[in-house]
Amino acid sequence: MKIQIKNGHLIDPKNGIDAVMDVFIAAGKVVATGAVPNGFQANRVIDAKGLVICPGLVDLSARLREPGFEYKATLESEMDAAVAGGVTSLACPPDTDPPLDEPGLVEMLKHRARSLNQARVYPIGALTQGLKGERLTEMAELRDAGCVAFGQSDAPLTDTLVMMQAMQYAATFGFGVWLRPQDVSLANNGVAHDGEVATRLGLPAIPVCAETIALSNIVLLARETGARIHLCRLSSAEGVTMVRAARQQGLSITCDVAINHLHLSEMDIGFFDSNCHLVPPLRGLSDRDALRAGLMDGTIDAVCSDHAPVDEDAKLLPFGEAEVGATGLELLLPLTLKWALEMKMPLSAALAKITVEPARILGVDAGHLSAGTAADLCIFDPNQYWKVEAAALKSQGKNTPFLGMELQGRVKYTLVDGSIVYEN
Repeated sequence: MKIQIKNGHLIDPKNGIDAVMDVFIAAGKVVATGAVPNGFQANRVIDAKGLVICPGLVDLSARLREPGFEYKATLESEMDAAVAGGVTSLACPPDTDPPLDEPGLVEMLKHRARSLNQARVYPIGALTQGLKGERLTEMAELRDAGCVAFGQSDAPLTDTLVMMQAMQYAATFGFGVWLRPQDVSLANNGVAHDGEVATRLGLPAIPVCAETIALSNIVLLARETGARIHLCRLSSAEGVTMVRAARQQGLSITCDVAINHLHLSEMDIGFFDSNCHLVPPLRGLSDRDALRAGLMDGTIDAVCSDHAPVDEDAKLLPFGEAEVGATGLELLLPLTLKWALEMKMPLSAALAKITVEPARILGVDAGHLSAGTAADLCIFDPNQYWKVEAAALKSQGKNTPFLGMELQGRVKYTLVDGSIVYEN
């Protein structure tokens, strides 16, 4: 299948392209951009006038709920949601049931995902067996099965010795260790930021120091072991400052932020809106502003959707008992565009945070449109407004704090391996 995409505004941050030009695709690869290659005869021409052509989005945290939680969502529904949101590559955390701690489970997930011929799935393997934080998994075997990195998701790793051994093991083989910094004792089953809203509503709180104390341990162990660390879903101003300092020391540390935390704060909880029950919790306005600035200046490398579809009934419970999580795959692009617009950031620089930068962290060849690479593309209308409603979402989980909000930016086409997998 030969496809020509013409008249579109091509933005490819990695290759420094930001101009109106055509894209030519053949045999699942990008053949050329700009001038028509010799002898190229397109089977299909897509007129992208007024639209933006960019690399397919790369998401660093998307729970697909398989295996084990099919009542919340299925692989089919969430892969539909991914391509509808322009996401062509995504990392799947290990907190499935059972966790991704055995090669067979990883291979099964990869096979199921491949059979759907939609987005590419990159599993994050469990760092410890059963995510219990006690014994290390066979990381080398899991890597051979298809894992791109190793982490604990939201499961605690309280034993510092085990954490150090995990980092040593990972450093020996060059594996990435993904950790979300949170001290389990200080979090103490809290559900909201330790601020005025939690106090007023009588909600058990999670202080910022739960993140920073855990972060200091991770930084010190990273310095000791030389491990390559990725910090998942940073949430505080102090956390951003600590990452900046660690970088200045030459440590191999990257980090991301959930798209929800770029726009929302503890104030959005309102009167116990359970859609705002997230992990990490929505912090204060100063934290939100620091996260936005940290992403802009490069301290924070990438944005993730932190996609976590939840059964509808689980969000109808009181705030503290409601299940954690929000759907996000279809909102990653428009919410990133919203952040860029508010920060007066060039579109190319904003798109880098959801394409080439997360691909670099994953260590996969994605997030760019160089000649000869897989034709994974997203074509979107940057000016089209749409309303976030349950009926408008492909994901089985309709839980998001942005329900009812009008957002700018709608995906028109998504291509994976040169095949159109979504068309609006």
